[in-house]
Amino acid sequence: MTDSAFALDPRLAADGPAVGDLPLCHVRLVEDRRFFWVSLTPRRAAKSEVFDLDAEDRGRLMDEIARVSEVLKHASACAKLNIAALGNMVPQLHVHIIARNPGDAAWPGVVFGAGAREPLEDVERAARLRALRAGLGIPG
Repeated sequence: MTDSAFALDPRLAADGPAVGDLPLCHVRLVEDRRFFWVSLTPRRAAKSEVFDLDAEDRGRLMDEIARVSEVLKHASACAKLNIAALGNMVPQLHVHIIARNPGDAAWPGVVFGAGAREPLEDVERAARLRALRAGLGIPG
């Protein structure tokens, strides 16, 4: 179901490794050991706002956000999820889903701009990817 003109912004690709693809969205693990964090990017060209998607894709986006959120909540055992579609730095439509806990590196504030990202250890990265792929039914 990929839009043939779709290309992932290189800045989003640089955020971390690919988890895989859902029917609409490309899912990536954001490389920051301080937060268990993923991004979803609808595979549609030239979209910067949710309302740029047609009604079917908007519904599918909300379903995929809910599905990934549930998997992330289970995998991280977090207290709260933050969901955001900002696009101030990268205008390509994408949604961040971030597991949050009291006392984390940015609690209770926002994670954006809160310190420097910390790389994941190989074992930690592999465990997060495995948990996400298993929960989402994405081969890995």
